[in-house]
Amino acid sequence: MKEDYLQFEKEFLSPYAMQSVNTLGRAEKQEPCPLRTEFQRDRDRIIHSKAFRRLKHKTQVFITPSGDHYRTRLTHTLEVTQIARTISRSLRLNEDLTEAIALGHDLGHTPFGHAGERVLQQKVGHFEHNEQSLRVVEVLENLNLTHEVKDGILNHRSSLTPCTLEGMVVNISDKIAYLTHDIEDAIRAGVLDENKLPAILEEIIGKGKGNKINRLVNDIITNSYGKNFVSFSNDMNEAVRELRSFMFKEVYCSEKAKREEKRAEGLLKSLFDYLQKNPHEIPVIYGTYSKDLNTQITDYIASMSDTYAIALFEHYFIPRNKDLY
Repeated sequence: MKEDYLQFEKEFLSPYAMQSVNTLGRAEKQEPCPLRTEFQRDRDRIIHSKAFRRLKHKTQVFITPSGDHYRTRLTHTLEVTQIARTISRSLRLNEDLTEAIALGHDLGHTPFGHAGERVLQQKVGHFEHNEQSLRVVEVLENLNLTHEVKDGILNHRSSLTPCTLEGMVVNISDKIAYLTHDIEDAIRAGVLDENKLPAILEEIIGKGKGNKINRLVNDIITNSYGKNFVSFSNDMNEAVRELRSFMFKEVYCSEKAKREEKRAEGLLKSLFDYLQKNPHEIPVIYGTYSKDLNTQITDYIASMSDTYAIALFEHYFIPRNKDLY
């Protein structure tokens, strides 16, 4: 079965795709799996990791929302993966490599979304969630992934360039996912008025979540098929830039949308300061990854889910009256 699939990759994939047999391999050599390609193996390792499971309780945009239908970091990851696989299949790229990168791209994200990232940047001087995602798979969970998957995870941000087209697909799929689903969540939260979205959204990108995704994906495929790059057309790229600017102004930096961020930042700052003064409270395992105290605290806090961080804060700072009853 595996040999048949490798032959399929050889015959069907685009000349610009990354074939499994051409991987640069792993830092620690291992015997090949008799059933799975190297990229399929990586995908499975990521899905079974603890970091992946924790994404279900990590914020995407809205902190502690009251409804069940707001995105979390996990549902965002799944939406990115679905979009990326569709694009990858249509461009005849390696779907397994694309899927592995997409599933692992946000493993290093902090609790409370970008609010948590900002706190760690302030505390230690430098923190980027893409770099922490790589640290998760290389050090904290030692998944021993292939070079191409790690490269895609590290370089999944718009300002960076992965070494494979599959990594580029994840970059652009990440943008499609968060722009479309964050609009939907912002409307649900009352932050955006559905009737007051930018005119260019309907004119070029389309109206309705499914329609927007279809337009964006079709534009990428039409513009990139058979080529050694993955990108929007010029008109669509301009529309996406305008939409992204609108979202930063009206949602991501909106006081109404982010009213809980200051509380979340205060919570994480308090935890960081407490752990600096009480390093014995840091789980021993983090000391095996680094002898530097700030790195241990950073690894510990970045690994927390929102719910775990809140529970730990309550444990350290909220008085309990159990002795009175």
